[in-house]
Amino acid sequence: MIKIWGTENSRAMRPIWTAEEMELDYELNMMPFPPRVFMKEYLDVNMLGTIPYMIDGDVKMTESVAMSQYLVEKHGPTDLRVMPEEKDYPAYLNWLYHSDATLTFPQTVVLRYKLQEPGVADAAVEGYSRWFVSRLKLLEATLEDREYLCSDRFTIADICVSYAINLADSLGIHQAFKPNIKRWTDMLFEREAFKKSKSYKFEE
Repeated sequence: MIKIWGTENSRAMRPIWTAEEMELDYELNMMPFPPRVFMKEYLDVNMLGTIPYMIDGDVKMTESVAMSQYLVEKHGPTDLRVMPEEKDYPAYLNWLYHSDATLTFPQTVVLRYKLQEPGVADAAVEGYSRWFVSRLKLLEATLEDREYLCSDRFTIADICVSYAINLADSLGIHQAFKPNIKRWTDMLFEREAFKKSKSYKFEE
């Protein structure tokens, strides 16, 4: 049984959304945020205390994008995966890594100092928000002439990258919704699997 640990509207949405799209059987453990503070026993599961965390048999993973990639490769076949022989395979890999290393990274700073430690580093909130928005140039340009990021179909590249836009909305970074990005996310966020993955909350 696949087990995923996460918190509401966190990066855990990436593997959860992927699992929902694939209609996989999985066990979801929703926790309060941050779990290392409010659910200290979670450290016995994941010593880093980070989210998400996934176990599949002997497999243990801590990175959200890697989880989505693992699910499509291990539990496929699925059209959510772009295969090495497809023309867009290099772009697919680039978008997967871009989604976290380039886009979500500055948002973690905004999240910390805007919501967890307000007033401590207001300049960082403003600066990293601008940094994030400036990093959206490639995404906005890419979506100029296409519906999806890769191979003319919905893939985990769309799941992993669009999570950063979903988070931008939660953080009030409204400049992220440039015309092409807005058109793309309006379509993606109507998918039932997205709505379901976003609806999961911690219940005491």
